[in-house]
Amino acid sequence: MAGGLAALLDDVAAMAKMAAASADDVAAASARTSAKAVGVVVDDAAVTPQYVRGLEPRRELPIVWRIARGSLVNKLLIILPIALLLSWLAPWALTPILMLGGTFLCFEGAEKIWELVHPHGHGGESAHGSGSDDAPSSEQGADAEDKVVKGAVRTDLILSAEIMVISLNTVADQPFLMRTAVLIIVGVALTALVYGAVGLLVKMDDVGLAMARRDSPASQRIGRGLVTAMPHVMTVISYVGMAAMLWVGGHILLEGTHELGAAVPYAWVHHLEELLAQVPGIGGAVGWLGATLCSMVLGLVVGAVVLLVVQAVARLRGTRGRAA
Repeated sequence: MAGGLAALLDDVAAMAKMAAASADDVAAASARTSAKAVGVVVDDAAVTPQYVRGLEPRRELPIVWRIARGSLVNKLLIILPIALLLSWLAPWALTPILMLGGTFLCFEGAEKIWELVHPHGHGGESAHGSGSDDAPSSEQGADAEDKVVKGAVRTDLILSAEIMVISLNTVADQPFLMRTAVLIIVGVALTALVYGAVGLLVKMDDVGLAMARRDSPASQRIGRGLVTAMPHVMTVISYVGMAAMLWVGGHILLEGTHELGAAVPYAWVHHLEELLAQVPGIGGAVGWLGATLCSMVLGLVVGAVVLLVVQAVARLRGTRGRAA
């Protein structure tokens, strides 16, 4: 009896070790996939605050929460089943789909740069769909909020699809249950990260105003500093998001062309990274920076080409419309 109990305890201990190892594997894989999707995450965090601009401050967090719930629905109920089915039936399609997403990121980054140089070049619209149909306004009420949320969730569907496909491509060689667990963890964790950060950002000026009204001189100085700094912080975030789109998009295209069998330009960038890595002391950082800059340049070139095509098609359609 004692021997049977000991054997049972050994089996339980072995199962516990296997479960712990599996949990560690899932956590490690989730961390890797989250890092791969960082550019899209930054982009998402930079885009979302615009959707609560002009709305009543007391409604900002509820709207962010509604958008976050819509993002979870996008990731877990729409994109996840499709991605898993695709990885089972047509895993070869993941790299081309990922490259399409990377091209879209490059286009968005190039468009944002174009809008910085020519602010009225697109009539106030961006690739995120934040034109006249979705842009928030000073209009208040349930209908206005529903319009804002629907526009934000539509935009999030594109960004969430990129996040999930990047994540799936990272663990495509893992068992089905591992892929499923990783995608669920990444979807929930990145949604919480993005919209938690967005919630902090949109309320930071209110925190500053509250601190500025206190009796403490130190609190007042900090509050005024927050109110003054937040517009600049949002500007910096938009620039970081723009750079991240070009970097991640270009990197996806580099790796994608390599996986599809093309020797260049991946080989050139890899060779440059190895040369820069030989710099004493800081070689690793310099090599990474060089490869990142190459990815950004490639992303800018590809994005600029796509932007030119999009503009040409838009002008052609406009000309035909006037002729008709």
